[in-house]
Amino acid sequence: MRRDRDWAWARFAEARVARLATVSAAGAPRLVPIVFAVTGERLITAVDHKPKSTTRLARLDDIAANPAVALLVDEYDEDWTQLWWARADGRASVHDSFDIAPLVAKYPPYAGRPPAGPVIVVEVARWTGWSAADSLTGG
Repeated sequence: MRRDRDWAWARFAEARVARLATVSAAGAPRLVPIVFAVTGERLITAVDHKPKSTTRLARLDDIAANPAVALLVDEYDEDWTQLWWARADGRASVHDSFDIAPLVAKYPPYAGRPPAGPVIVVEVARWTGWSAADSLTGG
Protein backbone atom coordinates (compact mmCIF):
# COMPACT_ATOMS: atom_id res chain seq x y z
CA MET A 1 0.00 0.00 0.00
CA ARG A 2 1.33 3.42 -0.99
CA ARG A 3 2.09 5.61 2.02
CA ASP A 4 1.98 9.39 2.41
CA ARG A 5 4.70 11.94 3.08
CA ASP A 6 4.24 11.96 6.87
CA TRP A 7 4.45 8.18 7.08
CA ALA A 8 7.67 8.11 5.02
CA TRP A 9 9.18 10.99 7.03
CA ALA A 10 8.46 9.16 10.29
CA ARG A 11 10.10 5.97 9.02
CA PHE A 12 13.24 7.96 8.19
CA ALA A 13 13.26 9.67 11.56
CA GLU A 14 13.22 6.26 13.29
CA ALA A 15 15.64 4.41 10.99
CA ARG A 16 19.25 3.80 12.00
CA VAL A 17 20.74 3.32 8.51
CA ALA A 18 19.83 4.41 4.99
CA ARG A 19 21.20 3.73 1.54
CA LEU A 20 22.37 6.82 -0.34
CA ALA A 21 22.14 6.67 -4.13
CA THR A 22 24.27 9.02 -6.23
CA VAL A 23 25.31 9.14 -9.88
CA SER A 24 28.89 9.78 -11.01
CA ALA A 25 29.82 12.38 -13.63
CA ALA A 26 30.14 9.47 -16.09
CA GLY A 27 26.60 8.32 -15.29
CA ALA A 28 27.50 5.32 -13.12
CA PRO A 29 25.08 4.74 -10.22
CA ARG A 30 26.50 4.28 -6.73
CA LEU A 31 24.80 3.05 -3.59
CA VAL A 32 26.27 3.21 -0.10
CA PRO A 33 24.88 2.66 3.41
CA ILE A 34 25.03 5.72 5.66
CA VAL A 35 24.06 6.88 9.13
CA PHE A 36 22.07 10.10 9.10
CA ALA A 37 19.74 12.41 10.97
CA VAL A 38 16.48 14.03 9.89
CA THR A 39 16.03 17.72 10.63
CA GLY A 40 12.76 18.99 9.22
CA GLU A 41 12.94 18.58 5.45
CA ARG A 42 16.67 17.86 5.52
CA LEU A 43 18.77 14.76 5.96
CA ILE A 44 22.35 15.16 7.14
CA THR A 45 25.26 12.74 7.14
CA ALA A 46 28.98 13.28 7.51
CA VAL A 47 32.29 11.70 6.65
CA ASP A 48 33.36 10.23 9.97
CA HIS A 49 36.28 8.36 11.51
CA LYS A 50 35.21 4.84 10.49
CA PRO A 51 38.02 3.26 8.42
CA LYS A 52 38.18 4.53 4.82
CA SER A 53 40.96 4.72 2.27
CA THR A 54 40.34 8.49 1.92
CA THR A 55 38.02 11.18 3.26
CA ARG A 56 37.49 12.39 -0.32
CA LEU A 57 34.79 9.82 -0.98
CA ALA A 58 33.31 9.14 -4.43
CA ARG A 59 29.88 10.20 -3.17
CA LEU A 60 31.24 13.73 -2.62
CA ASP A 61 32.48 13.92 -6.21
CA ASP A 62 29.16 12.49 -7.43
CA ILE A 63 27.20 15.19 -5.58
CA ALA A 64 29.45 17.90 -7.02
CA ALA A 65 28.73 16.58 -10.53
CA ASN A 66 25.03 15.80 -10.01
CA PRO A 67 23.31 16.88 -6.77
CA ALA A 68 20.17 14.76 -7.39
CA VAL A 69 20.15 11.92 -4.84
CA ALA A 70 17.79 9.34 -3.38
CA LEU A 71 17.87 7.71 0.05
CA LEU A 72 16.11 4.52 1.06
CA VAL A 73 15.25 2.94 4.41
CA ASP A 74 13.45 -0.38 4.64
CA GLU A 75 12.40 -3.32 6.76
CA TYR A 76 12.55 -6.94 5.71
CA ASP A 77 10.87 -9.75 7.62
CA GLU A 78 9.99 -13.34 6.75
CA ASP A 79 6.45 -12.31 7.70
CA TRP A 80 5.83 -10.35 4.53
CA THR A 81 2.99 -8.38 6.11
CA GLN A 82 5.79 -6.52 7.95
CA LEU A 83 7.64 -5.35 4.83
CA TRP A 84 7.98 -1.62 4.18
CA TRP A 85 10.23 0.93 2.52
CA ALA A 86 10.48 4.72 2.52
CA ARG A 87 12.38 6.93 0.09
CA ALA A 88 13.56 10.53 0.16
CA ASP A 89 14.45 12.26 -3.12
CA GLY A 90 16.25 15.56 -3.10
CA ARG A 91 19.26 17.69 -3.87
CA ALA A 92 22.47 17.25 -1.93
CA SER A 93 25.23 19.68 -1.14
CA VAL A 94 28.57 19.20 0.59
CA HIS A 95 29.66 21.51 3.41
CA ASP A 96 32.97 21.81 5.24
CA SER A 97 31.07 23.10 8.25
CA PHE A 98 27.48 22.43 9.32
CA ASP A 99 25.54 21.84 12.55
CA ILE A 100 25.86 18.09 13.15
CA ALA A 101 24.30 18.12 16.63
CA PRO A 102 21.29 16.02 15.47
CA LEU A 103 23.66 13.41 14.04
CA VAL A 104 25.77 13.31 17.20
CA ALA A 105 22.62 13.02 19.35
CA LYS A 106 21.29 10.09 17.31
CA TYR A 107 24.43 7.91 17.36
CA PRO A 108 26.17 7.28 20.72
CA PRO A 109 29.58 6.50 19.13
CA TYR A 110 29.68 10.11 17.92
CA ALA A 111 29.34 11.52 21.47
CA GLY A 112 33.04 11.13 22.19
CA ARG A 113 34.24 11.60 18.63
CA PRO A 114 31.96 13.63 16.36
CA PRO A 115 32.49 13.45 12.60
CA ALA A 116 35.14 15.89 11.44
CA GLY A 117 34.80 15.39 7.70
CA PRO A 118 32.58 17.05 5.14
CA VAL A 119 28.85 17.10 5.80
CA ILE A 120 26.29 16.10 3.17
CA VAL A 121 23.00 17.96 3.45
CA VAL A 122 20.04 16.71 1.44
CA GLU A 123 17.13 19.08 0.91
CA VAL A 124 14.30 16.58 0.51
CA ALA A 125 11.80 17.45 -2.20
CA ARG A 126 9.75 14.25 -2.02
CA TRP A 127 9.05 11.63 0.66
CA THR A 128 7.40 8.39 -0.54
CA GLY A 129 6.86 4.93 0.84
CA TRP A 130 5.09 1.61 0.76
CA SER A 131 4.14 -1.06 3.26
CA ALA A 132 2.73 -4.53 2.81
CA ALA A 133 0.66 -4.53 5.98
CA ASP A 134 -2.66 -3.57 4.42
CA SER A 135 -2.04 -4.81 0.89
CA LEU A 136 -1.22 -8.41 1.89
CA THR A 137 -3.86 -8.73 4.59
CA GLY A 138 -6.66 -7.29 2.48
CA GLY A 139 -7.13 -4.31 4.81
